[in-house]
Amino acid sequence: MPQSAEKVLDHAPLFREPEYRKMLAEKKRNFERPYPDRTVTDQREFTKTWHYREINLAREALVVNPAKACQPLGAVFAAAGFERTMSFVHGSQGCVAYYRSHLSRHFKEPSSAVSSSMTEDAAVFGGLKNMVDGLANTYKLYDPKMIAVSTTCMAEVIGDDLHGFIENAKDEG
Repeated sequence: MPQSAEKVLDHAPLFREPEYRKMLAEKKRNFERPYPDRTVTDQREFTKTWHYREINLAREALVVNPAKACQPLGAVFAAAGFERTMSFVHGSQGCVAYYRSHLSRHFKEPSSAVSSSMTEDAAVFGGLKNMVDGLANTYKLYDPKMIAVSTTCMAEVIGDDLHGFIENAKDEG
């Protein structure tokens, strides 16, 4: 069943639909072309040898993919694995826009996440109010089964007490 504006399915039930199962099976058959089990086993054993260790540690240059090094992006990605879970990121709206964009491009499907939309004033005075308002809006707008709360670098650097903020948000309803 294709997506429609009246009924937008989350990725978990959407990918269980027959046309997606067929499409994913075709992709696997046409593009993945896995190596034989023996080749995989041989390579795994080779990575345990001293020769491999010497080659691996002899590198002088390294390129880091920022998407792979972004821990908050990993938290949003992990939350996407739970059905009807909304990822709530305590931090700037720009970071969450990057996460949604990156995951949407990867999965070729919309990726949901919300933020506490911290700005400069919240960075100076703390983001408690942003978080309480954001959590209330998330429950009201999306009705998730679970909200997965994580932070961006901004909230980490200023030292916001995430656990304390969540407790205060619960106390305020």
